[in-house]
Amino acid sequence: MPNLTRRQALKATGAASLGLLAPGGARRVDGQTGPGPDALDGECGSGRVESRTGAGPGASVSERSPAQTGVAQSVARWCFSEIPLPEFCAGVAEIGLPAMDLLQVDEWAVAHDHGLVVSCGDVGAGTIEDGLNEPGNHGTILRAFEQHIPRAAREGVPNVICFFGNRRGMANGPAIENSIRCLEECAPIAEAEGVTILVEALNSKPGGHLDYIGDRISYALEVIRAVDSPRVRILYDIYHMQIMEGDIIRTLTDSRDWIGHYHTGGVPGRAEIDETQELYYPAIVRAIRDTGFSGYMAHEFIPRGDDPLRSLAQAVELCAVA
Repeated sequence: MPNLTRRQALKATGAASLGLLAPGGARRVDGQTGPGPDALDGECGSGRVESRTGAGPGASVSERSPAQTGVAQSVARWCFSEIPLPEFCAGVAEIGLPAMDLLQVDEWAVAHDHGLVVSCGDVGAGTIEDGLNEPGNHGTILRAFEQHIPRAAREGVPNVICFFGNRRGMANGPAIENSIRCLEECAPIAEAEGVTILVEALNSKPGGHLDYIGDRISYALEVIRAVDSPRVRILYDIYHMQIMEGDIIRTLTDSRDWIGHYHTGGVPGRAEIDETQELYYPAIVRAIRDTGFSGYMAHEFIPRGDDPLRSLAQAVELCAVA
């Protein structure tokens, strides 16, 4: 499935993701065991629950699962979309992860049935391409938040996602002003319900999201600081920002007050976050922990091997910095 986006993956899996088709295990439908570099790319912080398979919050580090030590970990659904959702939820709970990321509203109940928090919900508040920078998108974004943020609050979904949008020739100044104006309308909804709106920074290089305007942490910070709401924060995608500008640990440390959520991914290629990649995640996780971060860090890598859940378990163990 070369050049598959997250939205295409969601459409392609459709009923299968909800378990309405026969489970296909973890195999890729094209017969491959993993994509090539940057072939797939996708794209929400606080609140934790203990999974049904993990030790309780009072357990010692040695008695608790890796997912319950250090920074709270989650996993992006779209990266494992070929595993039917109920099967994937069961596997995630077995690993000891407490949460799952980027589930659409009609999928939340499946995660909850397996004792998982939806750490960031996709409520259809615009798209990567059609985001906050374009005033014509503001009505769609606002209506999505008005409709779904109250439900997120009722169902314990701490975060919802939106995007800065594609540039399409727009200068930074007007784009930033437009984004601020939209988020200032949306923020009171989030504040009233205790749910955080996350806006994601993504790379705009070849293999990433070409023309995406929010491709620098400086851009994201200018918007989020101006909105100045405790319920509007940056989704800092480590994979994307390593590609775009690097300097990960210093950046996340300096920006600590404005980051509400993290995504992981190996560089290059969004592969497993192991020794084949240029990022050393134990040091990054320690830095995140040292900022006092209390939200979620969701794994958003594309498994290359023939056992995706084993790859996920290894990532969880790697990032279990006590």
